[in-house]
Amino acid sequence: MSKPILGFREMMVTSEDVEVVERSTVYQGYFHIDRYRLRHRRHDGGWSDEISREIFERGHAVAVLLYDPDRDKVALVEQFRPGALAAGWSPWLIEPVAGIIEEGETAISVAHRESREEAGCEVIELVPIARYLVSPGGSSETVELFCGRVNCEHLGGIHGVASEGEDIRVLVVPADEAIAWLGEGRANNAMTLIALQWLALNRSMLRRRWLDELGLNQ
Repeated sequence: MSKPILGFREMMVTSEDVEVVERSTVYQGYFHIDRYRLRHRRHDGGWSDEISREIFERGHAVAVLLYDPDRDKVALVEQFRPGALAAGWSPWLIEPVAGIIEEGETAISVAHRESREEAGCEVIELVPIARYLVSPGGSSETVELFCGRVNCEHLGGIHGVASEGEDIRVLVVPADEAIAWLGEGRANNAMTLIALQWLALNRSMLRRRWLDELGLNQ
């Protein structure tokens, strides 16, 4: 019999694991911040002292790495990010297309909407990559990440929703070049790192599968 992985806990959290003493909203703007007062079960079976933590609530996001298996190219976007500026980094980041899931939307519908708005393209098929917590020490935000099959032949230019202040440049680059950015430091945010690492591991399988569907693997 295999041994359980140390530190693994069940996904379902109950009052036997966490006691939320109080939850209050301390800031409400475009985003909002909630303050939690809580205690949680310790690894030794006891209970922690009461702690107070602020959690940044900005919703949940979807991102799509656009990949053309026929041309073996990826399409990424470059846009201004104030968080990077505040961290002292260049605020123009290269990323997959991405957007927040609004009320009534699904991850799939957001993936298609953002691909049209930010890159001017239609996604033919979506393959799930991962769903992950962005910064669980202080935010509930998750990203659901996909790889989307597209035709890159005519992609490029400047896109985005003007009323939202978006100024988004589309970059179409060979997959080898984009994957090389992993070692060069040009891919410097979690969304891009995870997407390109996944592509590096799954590119051959993905091309074989999608080119078979297109009838180009003869």
